Amino acid sequence: MKRKILFFGEYFLDFYSEQDLNTKEKIDFVLDLIRNVERVPIKFLKYLEGTDGLYEVRVLTHKSNIRIFSFFDEGNLVILINSFIKKTDKTPKNELELGIKLKEEYFREKSERKRK
Repeated sequence: MKRKILFFGEYFLDFYSEQDLNTKEKIDFVLDLIRNVERVPIKFLKYLEGTDGLYEVRVLTHKSNIRIFSFFDEGNLVILINSFIKKTDKTPKNELELGIKLKEEYFREKSERKRK
C-alpha cells in the first residue's frame, strides 16, 4: 500500500515552511503514515462530516493542534490544501470554507486540463 501525496497550490507548503524543525518532523511522520498504512487511524486522518469528501490530517505537537485539509482523487491520491493551527474544539468556519473552495477549484482545473 502506497498512497501518493500531492499539494494543490502553495497553501500547505507555505504553512510547512513557517514551522520549526520539531513540528516539521511531526508533520512528516503523519504524512509518511498516511502514505504507507492501509487503514490510517482516525487520530491522524478524519473525515469531516457534512463535507463532500474533505478530510483533515491531524498533527498533534507539544505546542499545537495542526490541521491539514485534504481529499482523495483517483483512489489513493491525497491532495493537501490549506493548513492551520486549531485553537478551539470547533473547526473555524473560514478554514472549512477555504478547504471546500480549494477542493472545487482543484477538480475544476483538472477537468479543464482534460478538455484541452
